Amino acid sequence: MNKKQLRAARVLRQQQLVDAAHKENRELTAEEQAQFDACQREIDRLTREIEAEEKEQGGEAAPQENTRQMVEEALAGERQRSAEITTLCREFGMEPDKFIAEGKTLDETRAAVLEHLKKNGAPLGGRITVGESGEDEFRRDAADGLVMRGGLTPEKAGEGARQFSAMSLRDLAIECLERAGEAGARRMSSDDLFTAIMQRQYLNSTAAFPAILDNAIEKSYVEGHRKAPVTFDRWTTKGSLKDFKVHDNNYLAGPIGDFEEVPEGGELKNDRPVDAKLPTRQLKTWGKQFTLSRQAFINDDIDLVTRMPARYAAAARRTINRHCYQELLGLTREGKAGQTIYDGKALFCSDHKNQLAKGTGITRETVQAMIMAIGTQKDQFGQAVIIRPAAFVVPVGLSFDIYSLFNSPAVQTTDNTQAVNPLYQYRGLEVIEDATLNQLAGEGNPVPWFLMGARSDTAFIEVDYLNGQEVPSIRRSETVGQLGFVWDIFLDFNINVMDYRGAIKNPGVKLASPLNNA
Repeated sequence: MNKKQLRAARVLRQQQLVDAAHKENRELTAEEQAQFDACQREIDRLTREIEAEEKEQGGEAAPQENTRQMVEEALAGERQRSAEITTLCREFGMEPDKFIAEGKTLDETRAAVLEHLKKNGAPLGGRITVGESGEDEFRRDAADGLVMRGGLTPEKAGEGARQFSAMSLRDLAIECLERAGEAGARRMSSDDLFTAIMQRQYLNSTAAFPAILDNAIEKSYVEGHRKAPVTFDRWTTKGSLKDFKVHDNNYLAGPIGDFEEVPEGGELKNDRPVDAKLPTRQLKTWGKQFTLSRQAFINDDIDLVTRMPARYAAAARRTINRHCYQELLGLTREGKAGQTIYDGKALFCSDHKNQLAKGTGITRETVQAMIMAIGTQKDQFGQAVIIRPAAFVVPVGLSFDIYSLFNSPAVQTTDNTQAVNPLYQYRGLEVIEDATLNQLAGEGNPVPWFLMGARSDTAFIEVDYLNGQEVPSIRRSETVGQLGFVWDIFLDFNINVMDYRGAIKNPGVKLASPLNNA
């Protein structure tokens, strides 16, 4: 927030204080007067600073009329920002005051709301009810009713929502049209109802029917995103970029050399650390579009409103999951071999010292070799790095062998005696099993598996999101000419290999299907 916007925010705060007092037909309280005076002092200070900056840049300060106009324009912009943030926060039961006071933009507030949803789940039970109108309550209950009819159970749904859960899309459209003053809606055919809804409510942002659909779809896709069966976020790191530009200014600071002995009368030697350039990063947009068509409305296909959004949101997560495993296997987005990383080489190769020469199953000797390999890596400057083993990423079918190998404190020797199991101390390593490895390797081919280092020790593969937003965005598309309500679902992300030292690859062996042995 610049100084002009900050000044406008303080003017707006003064106006709010005065309006509140006038509404209650009283004078400002002592606390309100103190806030008013503090705002005035800051307004005066900001005005002086703005005028001084304008003189330095253009010679003369802006005329008083222009200054007043700029303040009014900034004030209008501040009112719009406050209104939009308030609407967004109330939509999800969050308090907007903090975001408004801190000068957050609408995009920054939206990112904070999505982060809150990710941690706490979607507010399926409804939104904030303080000051809620009858129309707001109707829309909330109707949306919850659709969600309940689709199989989800809102936590705080009222009796009104339960009544709406028995309504068809036709019944709901009639209710919305009647509330909007449309006479004769109950005598319309389903086709005529759909036409009326499309013509009179589709492009109206305040209309009830599309707003109810938006609300129900929003709850569904957030739930689908949360429950998507993926594993990539258990071994990758999360990054955030603020735009779609190529970020090419990433550098890793070089090490500080060991201190050297300085003999009597000797001189200290100058140390000049060398930085290493990291890979570039750039976001891409991925998405889909789905439609509640005229036929679906007439057929009362409620799944398109409640289940399809959840499936699309889950598909976004599965897309990221698949791309991450394609990076592990050196596959392009089209599934072809030969993918290289930032240094022009394959992610796992002999030059990187992160791949075993021969593929094996889960054996004690192999696991010990992989633990040693990941722990003896060197950084870009030739110095030893400490990377602790953290997890095994394996295809379906190998986790049983890992549990058998690690969870026994003793092993049977060739002399038929018991000996200490040296891998027992590593039994806390996480086992991440994902069938995507089996599928990408292809039937009849060896299936690789991996030992991952701790994410706190080194970067490996990073998934970047626009402003950290992991949940896909969904919006009703304002596109006319289609026989249906159209929604866009999209997510801005990209996957980048940041450092090949974060994992060790075992080329694996062929895994026979148990069905073939039946």
